[in-house]
Amino acid sequence: MADTVEDTVLNPDVLTKYRTAASIALAVLEEVKSWLADGEKIIDLCERGDELVEKRLGTVYKGKSVIKSTNTPVTISPSSFVTPFTPLKSDTEDAELKIKAGEVVKIQLGAQIDGYGAIVGDTVVVPQEKGKKAEITGREADLLLATHYANELLLRLMVPPGLLATGSEDEKKKAAAEKAPTQSKIISLVEKIAKAYEVNVVQHTTSWLFERNDIEGKKKIILAPADGSKGDGTPEVGEVWGVEVGMSLGSGKVKELDKRSTLLRRTNTTYGLKRPSSRQTLSEIVKKFGTFPFSLRQLEDEKAAKVGVIESIRAGVLREYKPSAEADGSAVSRLFTTVAITKNGLTRLAAPPALDLDSIKSDKKIEDEEILKILERPTSKSTGSKSKNKKKKKKPAKKAAAEEEDDSDESSDDE
Repeated sequence: MADTVEDTVLNPDVLTKYRTAASIALAVLEEVKSWLADGEKIIDLCERGDELVEKRLGTVYKGKSVIKSTNTPVTISPSSFVTPFTPLKSDTEDAELKIKAGEVVKIQLGAQIDGYGAIVGDTVVVPQEKGKKAEITGREADLLLATHYANELLLRLMVPPGLLATGSEDEKKKAAAEKAPTQSKIISLVEKIAKAYEVNVVQHTTSWLFERNDIEGKKKIILAPADGSKGDGTPEVGEVWGVEVGMSLGSGKVKELDKRSTLLRRTNTTYGLKRPSSRQTLSEIVKKFGTFPFSLRQLEDEKAAKVGVIESIRAGVLREYKPSAEADGSAVSRLFTTVAITKNGLTRLAAPPALDLDSIKSDKKIEDEEILKILERPTSKSTGSKSKNKKKKKKPAKKAAAEEEDDSDESSDDE
């Protein structure tokens, strides 16, 4: 369990701030998704989305000395892009980028209140017309299903052992004494799902512990680690995590793009900046965003900001999120969920909507019994009576998806 209660979700005031930030992120995500259509400019969608986040933040905690901002600006990443993408108007070529009907795009954004932030991300197939559903078949269906089930699996593996145990006291103690799955075990299970759908996990896909004013805490889970990187730590009661799952129709290997880094974040490094323009830009960043990610286009003077961040980047005061993509140009998916771990289990604070499994068909399926059993596990304790008609049993993997909606509803009562 987390060491102190004051800054964790075990404190009702903190949980409320997380929930409020999450509700804003979710509402804006749905709005941005409704704008998607063939030929829409990415920059226009990002700017409109950011304006909506700011507008909604302005309606909460009014009159209180509470810092509020985006936790991650609205990003819309084209099919093969791996990192969140947010172009600038002053970069002419990127400003003209448009989404296409049938393209797999990733939307990610977030909000924070008093340093408690929530991020949510979804993968969407662009429809021909606004408000219409795109037909998802073939390899795109494989990709989305693999991502969905890998996400459901990972969330269940993050529930501390014994937390949801039932039965006698001895049975509960025995369950609590079990060890949490190791990082290598988690990686192995996720890779089995990827293999079932003939896709690959995207390199360096990372889930982080969220702390106040920090979306990259001390603990992390890395799927498909490379270059000697490895995860560290296990989820515990009282913690909030940002859970990421990324899959690729290609190799899963990542390459840097020859594009400007427009998404940045202040680090804890201190350095005496020499240039007045650098100090002025950093001052604006700290005032508006603290240590949360931001886009250069969110600063007052975009062109001046391009120059103003150079010294801070070189000195390590600002960190760049360098644009990257699937090495072979294949389509990539990503889901991002912010979860809280409470005494009642896992609460999805900000989660992409459940995939419509009835409308997405694939000739592939998960057959591994261990994975199917994990997918049937609940993610939270039942806090209310269930009056459901008993119908014929669904397939285990599909049953997990149905339970997902139940868990989300029930966890809204968790504290």
